[in-house]
Amino acid sequence: MSHRIAARPPALRLAAVFVAFALGFAAVAARLFVLQLRDAPGYVALGRDQRIRHVVLPASRGSIYDRDGNELAMSLPAKGVYANPEFVSNASSTATALAPMLDVPSMDLWRTLQRDGTFVYLARRVAPDVAERIERLRLPGIGLLEESRRWYPSGDLASHVVGFVGLDGTGLAGLELQYERILAGRAGELVVEKDPAGHLIPQGESRHVPPVPGGDLVLTIDRDIQYRAQRALARAVKKNDARGGSVIVMDPATGEILAMTTHPLFDANVAADAPADALRNRAITDVYEPGSVNKVITAAVALEKGIVSTREIFRVPDHRRVGPKVFHDAHPHPPMRMTLADIVAFSSNVGAIQVAQRVGKKRLNTYLKRFGFGRRTGVGFPGEGEGILPPTDEWWETGIGTIPIGQGIAVTPLQIAAVYATIANGGLWVPPRLVRGVVDAEGEVQPAPPPDRRRVVSAATARTITSMLSYAVEAGTGAEAQIPGYWVAGKTGTARKPLENARGYGDEYVASFVGFAPAAAPRLVVAAILDEPKTVYGSIAAAPLFQEVTRFALTQQRVPSSHPLPPPPSAQRP
Repeated sequence: MSHRIAARPPALRLAAVFVAFALGFAAVAARLFVLQLRDAPGYVALGRDQRIRHVVLPASRGSIYDRDGNELAMSLPAKGVYANPEFVSNASSTATALAPMLDVPSMDLWRTLQRDGTFVYLARRVAPDVAERIERLRLPGIGLLEESRRWYPSGDLASHVVGFVGLDGTGLAGLELQYERILAGRAGELVVEKDPAGHLIPQGESRHVPPVPGGDLVLTIDRDIQYRAQRALARAVKKNDARGGSVIVMDPATGEILAMTTHPLFDANVAADAPADALRNRAITDVYEPGSVNKVITAAVALEKGIVSTREIFRVPDHRRVGPKVFHDAHPHPPMRMTLADIVAFSSNVGAIQVAQRVGKKRLNTYLKRFGFGRRTGVGFPGEGEGILPPTDEWWETGIGTIPIGQGIAVTPLQIAAVYATIANGGLWVPPRLVRGVVDAEGEVQPAPPPDRRRVVSAATARTITSMLSYAVEAGTGAEAQIPGYWVAGKTGTARKPLENARGYGDEYVASFVGFAPAAAPRLVVAAILDEPKTVYGSIAAAPLFQEVTRFALTQQRVPSSHPLPPPPSAQRP
């Protein structure tokens, strides 16, 4: 039996089609609503990001000059080489072409060109001639950016002071780090609109914000004195078979540091190749026990407070017990008649302890602080050490024996140089400084603000101590520091080094000589310090180094000789 299928009325079919079309249009309309209204800002931003390129324009880093305008650090033009891996047509041939010019293995470049993304650096701070050769190759996906590279014309000259920068041009050490905000300047920006192939879009967005160059620094360093100090220190380290050393040359009236060097040196252009231990500016960051150069403070306190007179005669044996410890002079001797000048000049430990016991630990501690021990000098240098000066209630029973002769405390070479600068400056402490000023946008040097001074001892006390230090060079332990035509004031120091991981002292020494010249009208303070010299004594190892550096600096600065000081009262002078 056949069945007839009833046909749907045309009206129903039309209605179904209409509903289907209506639903379709509704879906399209809803999607259009989402795309053009709700999500439109996001898609506009996405499209814009695909077209807009932001290029950072690095600022040229400011130069660093010595006091006479000689460049110690400068920025040279360079290029950054980058790739957009999406547009590199042949990574292998591109890597092979670039490898010899960038001095990078081709396999390393090939791997870099395989990375995801639209931007990757292949090399930074490439020399302009190399950049020109790369540009002439017209390699797809390879581009160049304006950069600058840091250059230190004299290599290791004042490298511990100037410091160095990293791969990105940011200061990592020394004054490059300390004055990063001034030297770095402000980066600019180039905004352009490009099509997917990397071509500029005519009438597209374009904006150029030029970079602001960094400011220049003018240092207190004198290039010639710095060079001679470095070479003299290197010779002294070798001659005395020392582990290292430091030399500081200062103007006592202004606190300006004319030279500061530490051995071993490093070339700031290849600082990354130097051992990490060689990069520290030990003259500022490291501390040591100063030894007998500290006796100048013990003597100054005794005079300033009227506890000891210059004519008083002490009976000084070659040893003295303080608590459980017996202290000795450097060489055995029968009891000797000594004035304060003799105690300083011949560096008697026992005599200095006798004086200190009269002064008392509280007075002595107060003046150690006034001379700058236990706190930073304020020179403005990263990592400056503040030294070690225990409060009096933490002194060991033997403290009144050790501290007056420069043991049991620790100072930086710069701190001890500042002590002698205070005596040379008539009893006024002036903070050391390394920067004379900053060059402004008009090329004028804006000088650093004048330093704050503070009085530590009277001018009369300073003059008396100076005559004693002059006597120490003329007839005492500092004879090797004498300079023909000049009267020198200064003091030797020989201090045993404490053990690193245990109490007590080892068999190594720090030898030093700190002084100034001319004695009657001081123009230069020089601190010469050698670490672990085999010759041991400051009189043998450090005094000749002081003499060589000071002699050149006096000549270079055209300092005239001056009259000798009247000798202080002495029980040892014939």
